[in-house]
Amino acid sequence: MDQRKTFLAIGAHAGDMEVACGAVLHKHALQGDRVVLLHLTLGEGGNPRMTPAEYGPQKRREAEAVARAIGGDALFGPYRDGELPVTDEARMYVADAIRLVKPSHIITHWRTSIHKDHVAAHQLTMDAVLLASLEGVVTGHERHRDVKAIYYTENWEDPEGFTPHIHVDVTGTLEAWRSWITGYEFIKGGISSFAYLDYYTALARVRGALSGTTYAVAFDVDPFEKKRLVAGLP
Repeated sequence: MDQRKTFLAIGAHAGDMEVACGAVLHKHALQGDRVVLLHLTLGEGGNPRMTPAEYGPQKRREAEAVARAIGGDALFGPYRDGELPVTDEARMYVADAIRLVKPSHIITHWRTSIHKDHVAAHQLTMDAVLLASLEGVVTGHERHRDVKAIYYTENWEDPEGFTPHIHVDVTGTLEAWRSWITGYEFIKGGISSFAYLDYYTALARVRGALSGTTYAVAFDVDPFEKKRLVAGLP
């Protein structure tokens, strides 16, 4: 029996999932799990020196290269940066992507954010998981009911209400992550004044220190998932 997991990381923009939890995705790829990244937009509006029409193809090339470095694949949504809609059409698009990939695990944004596209990506993902499971919902692929877990990755733009609930040790993959995440120009520097590489490296060290290892990446889950049934206190 194939015991591999399939991870579908659904981000609002190319780069969102890779910078926040790419070291985790890489770790699972090295373990033989399948990794797919769905970028709902390219994030093509984020370069003040280039038009979206110019920056979009660059972001796509960067996303494809980083996906290869992770050991996964990249899918690209049809939506525009800053205009990610929460509509029935968009829900069906994400639901069909879930049916196509057939993930056992999904990673996406936390429910609150200072960026509207992140909030939209969260809402679309949650609705799409249900739609993908329903026999009566017709898309291009058969229904998929086997999503075992949904995790919300820690993003500097999504802090409100986020609680670091699960910590994944990435001590063995953090340096590899640092080497290829700068394939994104906005991470390497020169586009944004935000120190992405320093921030997420420092955050991994903080999460590692709090969880008893060198580097870790934290995830939250829905409140109803925060329960364990045990025979006695461990």
